[in-house]
Amino acid sequence: MNRDTEPSTRKVVMSLLRTQGPLSVGVLAKELGITEMAVRRHLNTLDRDGLIQSELVRQAMGRPLHMYSLSKQADELFPKKYHTLTLDILEELVAEEGEEKLNRLFERREDKLAERYGLRMKGKSLPEKVEELARIQNENGYMVSLEQAENGQMILNEHNCPISQVADQYSTACRCELNLFRKLLGVPVERTECLAKGGTKCVYRIHSGG
Repeated sequence: MNRDTEPSTRKVVMSLLRTQGPLSVGVLAKELGITEMAVRRHLNTLDRDGLIQSELVRQAMGRPLHMYSLSKQADELFPKKYHTLTLDILEELVAEEGEEKLNRLFERREDKLAERYGLRMKGKSLPEKVEELARIQNENGYMVSLEQAENGQMILNEHNCPISQVADQYSTACRCELNLFRKLLGVPVERTECLAKGGTKCVYRIHSGG
């Protein structure tokens, strides 16, 4: 492999672990189209930099597999649209005006986003709305993937949270995001996993009707 391509390959490895992980060496090799030896070299570099972690997983048959996933340290390398200043200001706001004032500000932001993005939903079917919502969230750095459930429901996965530190401290941010999705799609939406609550991603199950 050309040495010039190695840093970009490591970025692809990290992206795969972010969106699909934990993954084994064999799966990574297949996804990347390179040898397992090459994959191990990249994993060794990432491990040296503290960006991945591994776990030995037993299988029903065969030897246990080493499964690799990103470390907490790696999380800082993915898009984040917040600054320490934001949290400082929110803390001051709560101290001065109370948490109810903060909740109202998040709700006003929710209404503005619903109005702005609602224009992109007009005239679209539900599947088209979900695809448009995925595009919107990807534009904002959420690293979205879509799935089709066996019962016909659609599942929207967010593998990154650009406002994770805000969401960790103020749960109203997550609540308003869920409400925004319901408004934009016009159908019931259920969050079944949340990054701010220790999940590996935010998962939204989208029902087909009211």
